[in-house]
Amino acid sequence: MNAPYTLTARPFLRVARAAGLTALLLGGSLAPARAQGVVSPAQDLFNRVNQLIQNEYGGLSGVDRAALTREYQERLDNVCAPTPDTCAEAKAYPVVEAELTALGDEHSFFQTPEDYRDFRASVTGGNRLQFGVKLGSLDGQNRVVTEVVPGSAAEEAGLRRGDVLLTIDGKAYTYENLRAAREKGQTITLGAERLGQPLNLTITARESSTVDLPRLNFVPAGTGQAAVIRIPTFLSGGGVAQRVHDLVGQAQARGASGVIVDLRGNTGGSLAECDSSVSAFVPNLTRLARSADGNARTVVSRGTRLEDGRLAGSVRNPNLWSGPMAVLVDEGSASCSEFFAFEIQYARRGPVLGEQTAGVGNTATRVYPVGEGALQLTILNYAKPDGTPYPVSVTPDVVREQGEATTRELTRGVDSLLSAGVDALSGAPTLGLNPFGRP
Repeated sequence: MNAPYTLTARPFLRVARAAGLTALLLGGSLAPARAQGVVSPAQDLFNRVNQLIQNEYGGLSGVDRAALTREYQERLDNVCAPTPDTCAEAKAYPVVEAELTALGDEHSFFQTPEDYRDFRASVTGGNRLQFGVKLGSLDGQNRVVTEVVPGSAAEEAGLRRGDVLLTIDGKAYTYENLRAAREKGQTITLGAERLGQPLNLTITARESSTVDLPRLNFVPAGTGQAAVIRIPTFLSGGGVAQRVHDLVGQAQARGASGVIVDLRGNTGGSLAECDSSVSAFVPNLTRLARSADGNARTVVSRGTRLEDGRLAGSVRNPNLWSGPMAVLVDEGSASCSEFFAFEIQYARRGPVLGEQTAGVGNTATRVYPVGEGALQLTILNYAKPDGTPYPVSVTPDVVREQGEATTRELTRGVDSLLSAGVDALSGAPTLGLNPFGRP
């Protein structure tokens, strides 16, 4: 089954592992890798995972994969020794997770059934039980609202960016209790603080769409206004690139003096969506995908993506921003968002500001359903046509650490990195009158 590759971040633990991941490419049935005959559910899952590791892996790990399989087969045998013929599938999960860790590839890991369900909801734009809020760390807890998803329970409850969560139902706030309330769909009262003023809000997690498309707002910039295009994810079941091009058109119609693309906390998604989004700012880009089967060439221009000369997606009514631009990233910017930032740097299109990115930005992965869970596996690595490899992480042109101090500034209504992005627009390059190089 063919589909666009996508990219993901591993370092953000369970949440990012399920929500900002790879293309959902469903693999075919796999024959057991061990001796024929009846095997337990645990052994069957282990066999399927290892067949994929042996035959499909295309990453940069130098680990002896055959030896790895033998080592972890012994571990599974020990785990399943009491019931070797009926050992439950779940018994293999920690063994497989440990094996993927030992592979030494941050992009490749096993998704438990819970992770896989969340992933499927995110990649298809389906529903899941959620508040629709993203939180930043302050005083040892994830308690500062950094983003409210439009149309979510959090937005309806009145939460805003910069709010500090202090209590839950009158008791001291903990992230664990907030998560437990979400998982149970409980109605809770949040005690919060907004710009130093106390407030109470009632909120109930509900089944709602995971679609979180790019959005646009404007901030003062000199005597005019700069457009801020926030791209929270490159998943959302499609439509990200189309939305970016549409928002660029709106910024042009509004007479924006510059555009700031905010990729902070964007853990990745579809490379196709990313590429077509970049083409709203970069006239042309070319990439080589390198695998054991050889190289494949991707060319993107005006929202249209070609794979080895074949059409692989396009947007309607594409737009190209020719004015000054800047990109904001942090350590939570991963995979596809790292590709986006690198393409902007490589084309010398505008400055990237913020923190060193997550460090998973040079390969592509595929998700293979296995048993009740799934295996995310690196299958490709990337380079420019001149041989320049894509970097593991992106080093910003302007480095600004985004720690707890900046989160505290946010509670006072100050976004220092966004302000730096606005300042950077004054020295950012613009495209010429003929950006596509035609006479």
